Amino acid sequence: MRRLWVLLACMLGVVPSAQAEPLVVRDALDRTVTFAAPPQRIVPIFASNTEIVTALGLASRVVGIEAYTRYPKEILDRPLVGGRLGFSVDAVVDLHPDLLIVTPSRQAANQLIDPMERLGIPIVVVLTRSVAEILSNIRLVAKIAAIVPRGEEVVSALETRMARVQEKVAGRPKPSVIMITGQLGNGLMLVAREGTYTGDAIARAGGRFGLPGTIALAQVSPEAILKADPDVLLFAGTAQGLADLIGRPGWSQMRAVQDKRAHAVSRVELLIPGPRTFDGIEHLAALFHPEAFAK
Repeated sequence: MRRLWVLLACMLGVVPSAQAEPLVVRDALDRTVTFAAPPQRIVPIFASNTEIVTALGLASRVVGIEAYTRYPKEILDRPLVGGRLGFSVDAVVDLHPDLLIVTPSRQAANQLIDPMERLGIPIVVVLTRSVAEILSNIRLVAKIAAIVPRGEEVVSALETRMARVQEKVAGRPKPSVIMITGQLGNGLMLVAREGTYTGDAIARAGGRFGLPGTIALAQVSPEAILKADPDVLLFAGTAQGLADLIGRPGWSQMRAVQDKRAHAVSRVELLIPGPRTFDGIEHLAALFHPEAFAK
């Protein structure tokens, strides 16, 4: 009888849940999170988590986002649950979610884990310290949503693209690279650090750090950058922002500027740890090794 029901359900386009028993996962903080059924109402906190959820084809399950999410356009009409000043537990609860995905940034985890646990709302914390962790996060979300084959499909496609890049850059001299990601009011500059997903992207694209020692410190002086004199200078922002930067006294003398190897690069590709990071790796590799990607 059960076989007959399953056959009839498939003919009608109704797919029985493959998750008959509760699913238990461990998140990045080694917390145990239990799901009685695949979540249907998801609130991904931060653009990176939203992009992972939507890349898996789950946009219709997203019921809320945070204020700095800009992509994809199809989910920008969802209610907001917070932004720069913090996150609203009440706004989250009003959406009746059965999954929150957060990253420990801007106090999101600190503000949301305890109240969500008390209310019985599953909340999963993910980390994105490397490109590998981005892929692991995609797999984790797919597992929770009971769409493991789709997750493997997405991951496999991204891994294939990354492997092609690394095949092309293998054995080539690695240019020294400094990527400026921001500027502070005190005159210091933020740079891409070793031990981060952005730093990992630089390495996977065939570059090497032109300013060693940034594992613990992302803020450096302009003088330190000028002294390092990298082969390639990257500015995460607009072309005008780069032009303003290298127009300052002393910057035009850098080798990267004189050799026309100073480039503006996409912030969304390199500062949001999600599927578009792999676009960023491809674009970086073409800048570092143009001869390998010449058509």
